[in-house]
Amino acid sequence: MSLSPTLDLAIDLIQRPSVTPEDEGCQALMMARLAAIGFHCEPLRFGEVDNFWAVRGDEGPLLCFAGHTDVVPTGPESDWQTPPFEPEISDGMLRGRGAADMKGSLAAMVTACERFVSEHPDHRGRIAFLITSDEEGPAKNGTVKVVEWLESQGEKIDWCVVGEPSSTDAVGDVIKNGRRGSLGAVLKVRGIQGHVAYPHLAKNPIHLAAPALAELAAEQWDEGNDFFPATSFQISNINGGTGATNVIPGELEVVFNFRFSTELTADILQQRTEAILDKHGLDYALEWNLSGQPFLTSEGPLVEAAQNAIRRVTGRDTVLSTAGGTSDGRFIAPTGAQVVELGPVNATIHKVDECVNAEDLNQLSAMYQAMMDDLLAR
Repeated sequence: MSLSPTLDLAIDLIQRPSVTPEDEGCQALMMARLAAIGFHCEPLRFGEVDNFWAVRGDEGPLLCFAGHTDVVPTGPESDWQTPPFEPEISDGMLRGRGAADMKGSLAAMVTACERFVSEHPDHRGRIAFLITSDEEGPAKNGTVKVVEWLESQGEKIDWCVVGEPSSTDAVGDVIKNGRRGSLGAVLKVRGIQGHVAYPHLAKNPIHLAAPALAELAAEQWDEGNDFFPATSFQISNINGGTGATNVIPGELEVVFNFRFSTELTADILQQRTEAILDKHGLDYALEWNLSGQPFLTSEGPLVEAAQNAIRRVTGRDTVLSTAGGTSDGRFIAPTGAQVVELGPVNATIHKVDECVNAEDLNQLSAMYQAMMDDLLAR
């Protein structure tokens, strides 16, 4: 069966087992395709992570396509209907690890640029790619380091399209024009270990912390806004005790996370949390981890170009959303760039038998090209 250039490239990328933080040659393949159409490619390795920056054009506004070549582990391959790194198309679906998250998008980006450059060799502005193999892992030596490098070079991204799988039921039905911030913490509440038969000689940190945790869980942190839901507080782990039934524990560990809107800052959340813990008189220690600030592109040329492209290719009107987890857009938006996420349906991402509608990738490539037509065609 003859396949489109986008599907051919997607299959070539998927068959490379680039489990995070490995790249397995995906970036070299992309750079070779981009160099052939006039991109200057700069490999950037930080620690054990491969990244690259590629740019075409000398001046004017910069449109950047951003994404990652790494994928999450497959789990037991025997659970898959087809081997995860032997992609195939059956019943109209492209199957394999990374098909949706996000090698399909990477292929669509490259082929969209190939067609656009062929039709507009002297396009206005510049086109760039920012690609990492550290999005699914710690995200310490990937996009965040490339952004720091770009700032040291005096480079500025005006518009950024992240290829994360943003769609819900059909490609382009949802685009992400922002994301909530993510603030995590490990709370350790200290008590005094003792025998359960002599509670007056001990201090049970579970009992002491329970009212404070209940208050944190019931707190109305904000009401959200037109683009974000109310901030969410969730406890994900509680650990205490020795395993014995007759021992009062000496320490309790609680892991929790905030997903927060632009109505609040991480500093405010920390201050309010500590005020509640202090009110309950706890002997505690807190270790905070801010993994992403909230960001929002509420309107502007990039959002309009994405909406117009989706309408042109599919005839549907898209929905703007800030739902979901974090993405590497959190590292790019603080530089002042407008950021949107547009990619395939996310129903099977990180699952066994990950797959994507094959025709959706062809449509996605057409959407990316239409956005370049709007923003960069003379």
